[in-house]
Amino acid sequence: MRTYEVPFIVIPTADDETIDKLIAQYEQAVADKGGKVVKVERMGLRRLAYPIRKFREGKFVLLVVEGSGQEIAELERRLRVNSDLVLRYISIRIDKDLKRAEKIKARRQARLLRRPSGEIQQEQKEEQFEEE
Repeated sequence: MRTYEVPFIVIPTADDETIDKLIAQYEQAVADKGGKVVKVERMGLRRLAYPIRKFREGKFVLLVVEGSGQEIAELERRLRVNSDLVLRYISIRIDKDLKRAEKIKARRQARLLRRPSGEIQQEQKEEQFEEE
């Protein structure tokens, strides 16, 4: 299974009920294609870096989707269709990055387990000093 992040920006004049309906539609579209929405994060109203269709602010929403990739194609199609509400969107595959981060974390843990802690090292130095 692949993991994707799909952040999108909704027009600032949209109320919470409209955004809820939009998110429900996207979750249903993903479920119909066999994927699942793992996380929905509403980041709230934020200032945009540059104006988009005369809007200087937008309501940001992040969907984390697990699936094969067909779900993302359908989700992007629906985001394009709702262009009157959605200002911008992007799909990012993150499963490779997550695996890489897990490997790095595992290596770090293994290194820490191999290396004696600072207290143990200090005791070893004191024992060596006393033996000399």
